[in-house]
Amino acid sequence: MFNIAICDDEDVLINELKYYLKRYADETGREFCFFVYHDGIELLAKYNSDYDLIFMDIKMEHLNGLATAEKIRKMDSTVGLIFLTSLKQYVWKGYEYYAVNYLLKPVRYGILKMELDRYFTRYQGKDEPYLSFQNDSGKYKVLYKNLCYGETEKRNVMLHFEGQEQVIYKNMKEVSALLLQQPQFACPHQSFIVNMSYVKGVEGLELVMTTGKRIPISQPKRKNFMMKLTDYWG
Repeated sequence: MFNIAICDDEDVLINELKYYLKRYADETGREFCFFVYHDGIELLAKYNSDYDLIFMDIKMEHLNGLATAEKIRKMDSTVGLIFLTSLKQYVWKGYEYYAVNYLLKPVRYGILKMELDRYFTRYQGKDEPYLSFQNDSGKYKVLYKNLCYGETEKRNVMLHFEGQEQVIYKNMKEVSALLLQQPQFACPHQSFIVNMSYVKGVEGLELVMTTGKRIPISQPKRKNFMMKLTDYWG
C-alpha cells in the first residue's frame, strides 16, 4: 500500500488526478491510499510521516506549494514530491526542494504514467530505516544515516540532524534503545549517543565530530566505545 497525498485547491483537478492514479494502480497491480488537502496549511497541520508521494499544486491561495514544500523538507527528507503547475517559470524553483518532477496542468495520463513509472523504478524497494517523532514544533521523519548525535536535554533528548536540532520527548535510555538497533550508533557517554559515521577523530576523552562539535567520552564507557568505533572504522 502506497500513501499518496494530493494538495490542490481545485476539486476538478483533484478528482481527475485520483481517477488517473486509480487507473494506474489497476494497470500495475499497486494499491494506493489517498489523502486530500486543499491548501498547504491544512497539509502541514495534518502531516503524516507515512506519506510516500505528494502531488503539490504550486499556486495556492493561503500557502503556496513552494513554501509548503520548504516546511515539509524540514520535517521529512524522504517523501517524494511532484509539483503541479500551469506556469513553467516555477518549475526550476521546485527542484530546490528535491522534487521528483513536475506535471503541467491539465494533467495528461500518458505523462503521469511516465512519471510514476520513473518514480517507482527509482524508489520502490529502496526504503531506508528512519526515526519518526513529534514535538511542539511539528512532526519529523529522519533517516538514521542523517542523524548526527543526540544529547540529554533536561528529561528529554535533543537530536541533531541535517543542520537543525529538535527535541524528542523521550529520555536517553529510551532513545538509546531505539538507535542502538542500528549498527552505526554508540554511546560514548551516558548523556550522548552518536552516529559513528560522523566521528572525525578522537582526542583524549573527546570525540571530534565532522560538524566540529566535541563530545565527551566517559571513562567507564571508553573501552567499549573505542572497541565499537574501531570495529566500525574497520
